Parts: sequence; structure tokens; C-alpha cells
Amino acid sequence: MNTLEKAFEYAKETFARKGVDVMEALRKLETIPLSLHAWQGDDVTGFDNPTHALTGGCQVTGNYPGRARTAQELRQDLDQVMALLPGPHRVNLQAHEVDCVLPGQDRDALEERNFAQWLQWAKERRLGLDLAPAYYSHPKLDHGLSLSHPDPEIRNFWIRHGQACRRIGANFGKVLGTPCVCNVWVPDGFKDTPADRTAPRMRLLDSLDKTFQEPLPESQVLDAVESKLFGIGAESCTVGSHDFYLTYAARNRKLICLDSGHFHPTESVADKLSSLCCQQGRILLHVSRGVRWDSDHVLALNDELLAIAHECVHCCTPQDIHIALDYFDASINRIAAWVIGARNLRKALLIALLEPALAVQEEQKWDFTGRLAAQEAAKTLPWGIVWDAYCQQKGIPSDDAFMAEIRNYEKQVLSLRG
Repeated sequence: MNTLEKAFEYAKETFARKGVDVMEALRKLETIPLSLHAWQGDDVTGFDNPTHALTGGCQVTGNYPGRARTAQELRQDLDQVMALLPGPHRVNLQAHEVDCVLPGQDRDALEERNFAQWLQWAKERRLGLDLAPAYYSHPKLDHGLSLSHPDPEIRNFWIRHGQACRRIGANFGKVLGTPCVCNVWVPDGFKDTPADRTAPRMRLLDSLDKTFQEPLPESQVLDAVESKLFGIGAESCTVGSHDFYLTYAARNRKLICLDSGHFHPTESVADKLSSLCCQQGRILLHVSRGVRWDSDHVLALNDELLAIAHECVHCCTPQDIHIALDYFDASINRIAAWVIGARNLRKALLIALLEPALAVQEEQKWDFTGRLAAQEAAKTLPWGIVWDAYCQQKGIPSDDAFMAEIRNYEKQVLSLRG
């Protein structure tokens, strides 16, 4: 028995004394897929038109060498990322991350064949695919408005885009045997205080209804709507606010998407999860790390992430919540950004699954002193040993080893992209 095996036996015994079955926790961890955001690899630029400027509140910091320039390169990078991650995964695409576009084809006319290689790639790897319409970085994002634009021609263009993405997503779900989460986020808003907030929201409401009007089976596609507190160029009013979408999702049986970077820094996204799960459920969770604002930093294993994971594990059921990553950082190696953030999210879920029940038991006895003591004592339990053993069991490099593989990939692949 090697050193890690001995340490793992010690950890299992330690957790068992606290009433925690480590092997059961690992079994549950293997049932939670994380949807990896493809746009970390291409800086949210997509491949439908390289001349489109990055607009709509999306901003990537840095220009680290090796950005994926084609869908093929992006898939190559994702293969490398998944080789360094334990656990089940999905892949989440933005609609402009197409394999190809036909001459004269625009986003409102996208079809299944535009994503044929993505679908084949996912099928070979037994991955689920998620898809988000791309309402930004396009000339028809006019004055910062898309689905809420006063010009019906512009609105109809974006409505057709959303409709096309839903059909493509339904085909993903049908072929892959797992529903595609199709998430609608629009950057619509105003830099300064608008004189009329109602009219844009009424137009957005009508556009959403038309986008979703075609009935598609939930076994193939799950519709989601995503809010934001503010964006670049939309600091004073976001048309699709949290209140707007929360009501819309509840009325129309859509998933509400909560992005952990899209709320005020003093708000707890973790606190929102049980509020929704006990009433309507059906949450899409985009996990990011905002620093002072929605800055999409790589996930760190901090208190916020631990709180989110705790709520996901203890307050929601697997069918209620769909967990995805959503950050983009080009100031560091993009592969490392993917891997570090995804591993931290998986670690947070493991820590939550290994939590002893003592804190809950003390709370049920109205012993809040005992609850605090139990919560603090849990922080020193040897979850790190369990994580190391889990990675070894899955054939995944340890925390001390994965950067060597990333450095080699950078030398052999990324540095040659220019």
C-alpha cells in the first residue's frame, strides 16, 4: 500500500467517525456533470465572421498566445482540458462558435449542418452539448439593443436567431440522448438613465414569446433565460433584469439562469438557490468569479464557491439544477484557466458532499453555538486526501502534476498558432 492509499484509508476512517461515507460521496460526485464553457478558448470571438468586433458587454482581458482560431482548434483544446479533469462533463457553445458558415448565411439562418462536426465530436466522446444564442458582436446589435430594439426588422432577425438555436439544440439533444440547455442572454440596456423602461421590456417580452413559440420536447431542449445587473455600456438599465426574467421563467416554465457574476457584489447567489428550488426549481447556474463587478475571473476555491456548492448539494435535487462554468480570461494560459476553475468547482462539490450532518443536527436542537463549532470543525477535515485519491482513481493528474502537461501542450500546440 503506497503513501496515498494509506492516507486515503485514514481519511475514510476520519470521515466515518463523523458519519460520512466517503465512497458514497464520490459516487454522488460522479453523477454531477459540469458544462464546460467553450468560449474560454476563443475569447468569445466565435468563428462566423472574424471582422465582427466584440460588443454587447463582453470584454476579455489579455492576449495570451494560443487562442483557438477555428472550431477544430477549440475542440482540440477542449480535449486537452478534459484529459486533466475528473468527473462527467458537457460542453457549452455560443452560437457563433460554428464549424462553418455558408456564403451569405447569417446568424438568423443557422442550421444543424453548421455544427455537424461539433455533434460528431460530442457523440464520439459521449458528451452532452449545450448552446446559447449569440446576441452580441454583430452589426444588428444596434444602439446596444437586440430583442428589445424598436425596429421590428432588427427584432425579427434576433428572434429568428433564437428560434434557429432552439432547433439546433433540440437536434443535439435528440442525437446525444441528453437535453441541450439553450440559454438566452441579451446585452440590451442603456448607458444612461432611460426615459422609458417599460417599452423595451414589453418588446423583449414579445420577442421571447415568439422565440419560444415552437413547441419542442424537453427531452431534447431545455430553455433558460439569464439576467444581469448591468453591463459595459448598459450601466443604468438592463432590460432583462433579474426581476423580469424570474417572473418570465416562473410563468412560462423556463429555467432561470443565475450567473454568480451578474449580481451586486454583496448579494449571495448561494442564498437564492434554495429560494428557487423550494418553489419552481429548474435552475441553470453559471459559475464565475466577479472581482468588484462582472469581471469573469477564473474560479477560486473561496467562500462564495463553497457556499454555492453547499446549496447545490444539500438544498437542490439533480434534476433541478444544471451547473455550468462561465468566465473568460486571456491574461493567462487559457487551458490552465479552464482546468483550474473546473477543478476548483469539482473540489467545492466534493467538500459539500463530505460535510458531516452535525451542524444540521445542532441547528435542529436550537444549539447555534454547537452549529458554529461543527461548521468550523468541518473545515479541517482531510478532504484534500480524498481529492487526490479521486484524481488517481480516475487517471487524472494531481494538483502538483497537471501544469506540466499544460506547459507541454503550450509548447507543442499553442505556441505554433501565432
